[in-house]
Amino acid sequence: MSVEVKNLTKLFGAQRAVDNISFRVNPGQVLGFLGPNGAGKSTTMKIATGYLPPSAGTITINGYDVQETPLEVRRHVGYLPEHNPLYLDMYVSEYLVFIGQLYGLKGNELNKRVQQMIALCGLMAERHKKIGSLSKGYRQRVGLAQALLHDPQVLILDEPTTGLDPNQITEIRTLIKQVGQEKTVLFSTHIMQEVSAICDRVVIINKGKIVADSDVSSLTKINREEVITVVDFESPIEVSLLHQIPGILEVEQAANYTYRLKAKKNIDIRSAVFALAAEHKWSLIGLRQEEQSLEKIFQSLTK
Repeated sequence: MSVEVKNLTKLFGAQRAVDNISFRVNPGQVLGFLGPNGAGKSTTMKIATGYLPPSAGTITINGYDVQETPLEVRRHVGYLPEHNPLYLDMYVSEYLVFIGQLYGLKGNELNKRVQQMIALCGLMAERHKKIGSLSKGYRQRVGLAQALLHDPQVLILDEPTTGLDPNQITEIRTLIKQVGQEKTVLFSTHIMQEVSAICDRVVIINKGKIVADSDVSSLTKINREEVITVVDFESPIEVSLLHQIPGILEVEQAANYTYRLKAKKNIDIRSAVFALAAEHKWSLIGLRQEEQSLEKIFQSLTK
């Protein structure tokens, strides 16, 4: 149930859309594939699903090489492209039956899977409507239903929430997270809120190259020039003593007895603050490191 990308390169003339990238998505993991527009996300996904050939390198899905065994790969992959291609004149149920037949499903098995996907994707009230009459949010649900219909082990989603309103985005995110509990998901986005809401791990690509590969919690600690520790006291203290802690760059008062202590990169001052408070009998009620926002990290890595 894994996806493995090795030394993948894709050229369009002289342009390197993807430049020798390698990463792996493990079974049962939701990996956020991030990057600005034009970074190479969609190109990588199209290669992974067999729609584009690579210029060099390989992608294997569940041990099957995309180039050598494309039909076998497609049996294991559900794909929702950025621009969701649907037959707008077909009814929802009719369309899903049609897609199931393309995957070789028949009879009771086909009807059962169609009904399961209609229920899972929240399409029960829309199942007898034409796709062309649906809102964009429901069309995305139909796209997810068709991607899941043949029960693939790997799900590849290319910016599935683009253009949706906030309620629709929340619904689609919840659905993706639910599906991700059982399947391997490669999820492309440039919206940082979706990373913390859905993803276990993140790969960031910029100008065709990988600039970060990390779990979400560790991502907030990379590439920072300073470490900020927030300290809460119950009553007034001698602020001048905080300045004497080794590594301190700046002390900023955030509230009455709350201070933001900026320290040099890779220096953790929490134990020193705790010792200082104990020595002077200051009542310490809060001590934590402030994490960087994902937006700032993304900007610093892709500017």
